[in-house]
Amino acid sequence: MPSQDSRMPAPHRIEADYLIETAYDPRHAAEAMAGEQSSGTFVAIPGETPELKERSAARIEALELLGTVEAPSLPGAGHPSGGEIQRARVTLSWPLDNLGPSLPNLLATVAGNLFELKQFSGLRLLDIRLPLAFAQAYGGPKFGIAGTRRLAGVEGRPIIGTIVKPSVGFGPQQTAELVKLLAEAGIDFIKDDELQSDGPQCPFEDRARAVMRVINDHADRTGKKVMFAFNVTGEIDQMRRRHDLVQELGGTCVMASLNSVGLVGMIELGRFTQLPLHAHRNGWGYLSRAPMLGWSYVAWQKIWRLAGADHMHVNGLANKFSEADDSVIASARECLTPLFDDKPCIAMPVFSSGQSAKQAPGTYAALGTADLIFAAGGGIMAHPDGPAAGVASLREAWEAAMADIPLADYARDHAALARALETYAA
Repeated sequence: MPSQDSRMPAPHRIEADYLIETAYDPRHAAEAMAGEQSSGTFVAIPGETPELKERSAARIEALELLGTVEAPSLPGAGHPSGGEIQRARVTLSWPLDNLGPSLPNLLATVAGNLFELKQFSGLRLLDIRLPLAFAQAYGGPKFGIAGTRRLAGVEGRPIIGTIVKPSVGFGPQQTAELVKLLAEAGIDFIKDDELQSDGPQCPFEDRARAVMRVINDHADRTGKKVMFAFNVTGEIDQMRRRHDLVQELGGTCVMASLNSVGLVGMIELGRFTQLPLHAHRNGWGYLSRAPMLGWSYVAWQKIWRLAGADHMHVNGLANKFSEADDSVIASARECLTPLFDDKPCIAMPVFSSGQSAKQAPGTYAALGTADLIFAAGGGIMAHPDGPAAGVASLREAWEAAMADIPLADYARDHAALARALETYAA
């Protein structure tokens, strides 16, 4: 389901949409954006000839006025005498030749010094559109939905997952014992918490060996190998070594915290990984929570998919955080929207944060597909009849949702679901 502005730019230009708030003339403010992020600066300079501007200057492709506000959203902006504070949607474009198909330099261009400009009391990056050269320069997801389903052994329904909890405090053997319990409960997917990678109480190598011993033993007995996303977050050489160990042990997934490893770290991990790459967005709130500052997920997730993310966290309905349901669904839809006609770079959306059987019908109705990972912590572990019943309750909830049967009706003949609805009613 494409976003509203999923049109492709000219073959050799980059486009970005912004929501701006300014007390200056909006066009003059947009011109300041274009100059700051291409060939200009705060005063005219001798080298910026008409010929250079024609070749390299950013262009204002569109400017739509949206109305006025009574007070500035952010401090520190200039306010010309008598100037109304106006909001507008602006589209800028840049020639690809300014930077080439480089994601790190793309960030400096579309999200560099713009946010500090005194002309603005609000500025938010809404979307980006990239020429095909970026698809040719970056690998994108190596596994995506089809590869993840193949390795997890799950077709036709969501991949049901959970997170190692407590987040920190367990050692390698305790972690392995929890994984054994969850594997026997029928779980499809488990991930390390983002707070645990290689802590002194739970060293990565010891944890990986203990966990994979349990997973491999379970697979030998049952034929089902649980997918475990090991948190390899660290410096590049550390991530490479950790990835290689997981692969050597027979693991089927690694995880990295995007804002911790940074764009270059993620690009390198995406290039050398031979396993699905589970991308965690912890820290996303500081980029997005102020409505007139930062990034829209629509723009942000495109960068990481090109870098190689196979799974992207999108939060969840009725979550424990501040994000509204419509934003969560819009984020998930974007992960499933092709970036390029010939190279879709589809990532599997990961729903998490306070999820239980309750959210299955709303999630399926809004998203319209079962191509997702549905991760529940308390929604599995806190089930009154134990984790196996917690896993069963989620599967039953998704069976009902996909068959368009109300949960209460389906629960009459499905005890695990009935108990879950009683437990998570609040």
